[in-house]
Order: sequence, then C-alpha cells, then structure tokens
Amino acid sequence: MTAPRIDTETLRRLPKAVLHDHLDGGLRPATVIELAAAVGHTLPTTDPDELAAWYVEAAGSGDLVRYIGTFEHTLAVMQTREGLLRVAEEYVLDLAADGVVYAEVRYAPELNTRAGLTLAEVVETVQEGLAAGMAKAAAAGTPVRVGTLLCGMRMFDRVGEAADLAVAYRDAGVVGFDIAGAEDGFPPADHLAAFEHLRAESVPFTIHAGEAYGLPSIHQAVQVCGAQRLGHGVRITEDIVDGKLGRLAGWVRDRRIALEMCPTSNLQTGCATSIAEHPITALKDLGFRVTLNTDNRLVSGTTMTREMALLVEEAGWTVEDLRTVTVNAVKSAFIPFDERKALIEEVVLPGYADAL
Repeated sequence: MTAPRIDTETLRRLPKAVLHDHLDGGLRPATVIELAAAVGHTLPTTDPDELAAWYVEAAGSGDLVRYIGTFEHTLAVMQTREGLLRVAEEYVLDLAADGVVYAEVRYAPELNTRAGLTLAEVVETVQEGLAAGMAKAAAAGTPVRVGTLLCGMRMFDRVGEAADLAVAYRDAGVVGFDIAGAEDGFPPADHLAAFEHLRAESVPFTIHAGEAYGLPSIHQAVQVCGAQRLGHGVRITEDIVDGKLGRLAGWVRDRRIALEMCPTSNLQTGCATSIAEHPITALKDLGFRVTLNTDNRLVSGTTMTREMALLVEEAGWTVEDLRTVTVNAVKSAFIPFDERKALIEEVVLPGYADAL
C-alpha cells in the first residue's frame, strides 16, 4: 500500500527546522544582482531567473572549480554593512515564508572582511540583520527563531579566531561553531586546540565530516574533536554492511549524534546518485538521528519544502517521517533544553496536527 500523496501547500505549512544552511549560499538572485551593481562586481548574468539557473547548473556540473566559483559571487556582495544587513534580514524572511520555525544559519566571518570590516563588525552586523528579519516575520504572524553558527575555514589559519568569536558572542545570538571548507587533506584534528577551547567554554559545535572524505573524517570529528553533530555525515554508511553497524556507526547512532543531511546538495557533489537512493532514508530506518537540511538554497535551487517534497515523491516518505526529522532537528539544536522542549510541544507537534 502506498502512502497518500501530500500536496505542496500542505508541505509548505508544516513546521520545519533547519540546522545546516549557509548564509552565503542562500541569497535571493535579485539581491545578488542589485548588490553586485552597487559594488561594481560583474556577474554571469543580470537576469534573476537566468542567474538562479546558472547557480544550479554550475554547482551540479561536477567541476569543483565551478562549484566554488558560485560562492565568489555571493561573497562579493557580502563585504559591506549594507550588504550583510540586507542578506541576513532576507534570509530570515525567506525561511519564514517556507514554514521554518527554527533555523541555525552558518557563515565564516573571515570571508566577509575584504572591504575593511573587522570580524566583530561582521558578526554584529549579521546579528542585527537577523534580528530585523525575526521582528518582521513575527509581526507578519510567521515567527521563526534563528541562531548563528560561526565557521572557521579549515584550510586557512583563522579557525582559532572564529572559535574565540563564538565564545565572545554566545550570549548575543551565536549558538555554536563549525568548520567548513575542503574536507580532503584538512582533517578536523588539525584544529583540535580550537575545539578544546570551545569545550572548555561550554560552546557546542558541529563539524563538516563524512561528505568529501570518509570514515576517518567522521572518527576524528566525534572521537577526537568531540562534535555533537555531523555536517552531512553521509559516508557513515561505509561502516554499515547489510544493516549491521560497525563500531563507529553504532557510536554515532547510540549517542544520538545528529546527522545534518542535505539530499539535493549531496546529489550535486556526487555523495548520492538519486533522492530515492540517498542514505538519509536507510539511516532514518536504522534509528540514526537524521535531520533534513538545505545546505545552500540558492546554489542548490532548493527550499525545505522542496527537500520534503522530493523525499515524499521519490523516497516514499510519510508525514510521520517528516515530523520525525523535524523533531530530531529541534532536539539537536544548540539552544537550551527547555527552549527545545517548548518548540517541539508548542509549535512543531501542534503544527503537524493542524496541517493534516
């Protein structure tokens, strides 16, 4: 028996929580065009629809240079106070329109200092923009709470500075930390001092691991560095044979270390061959704490509603499955337990009941 099809509008209304979403990968095409004109940056096209299509085509080309190049255009318009304020505010409003009730947005402040902003100014400006967006969303009757994850770029030498920023701004909207950038050749343990500092200061962190590199990356992230969540983590399947979990996979599942999975993005980067065969479904069925995420909404041409629709249509997911991953995400959010509990009991579960 097949599950009844869930229409797109019902999916849009469902409460959503996203833990893995990059600020510089989710701009509105029209905003990129307007801000690029203001700063004199040349884009591949100045037509919003064509630019949106260019991003998706370039990111899915299989050419790593082209994929990375897509971010050069968004970062180029995120170097001024005006640009950061607008991007951050629109980020929140776009999530609210998509039914998101809780989000953690991540970005690397060091990438936004080309025009002279200091790291602290970048963080404070983004927080100001996010606050403006949250206020507007609440006034419109679509409240969404957004926390910030500051990233260090693992292939550069400023990860310690980014960790210091996460500590300094943990009471001003920053809820945690991450390292981003190329996995292969830049293992998490290279930045062990930063993670030890964060642990000493009781600041939670996730680590991009198990996407471009396999089990050693995941092992270092959880066993050496102490990550509470894994960014992507799709290659944990390499430690699962015929449904039997190896020691590392068992550790990740049994300790409820959340997997921040991003199906469409994984197709673009070659980590999965189709939505139907994406590891997210098998891992969910095996009892892992799976969460559903967008990664880069502009670059992947996606939204949380679209990610849900793809899993429903191509992997046979039910509303109960969608509720499970949403609850999983809120349970694993980097905010206090009582606030997570309230979100689940007062927003997520009633929202699912009302939508169906």
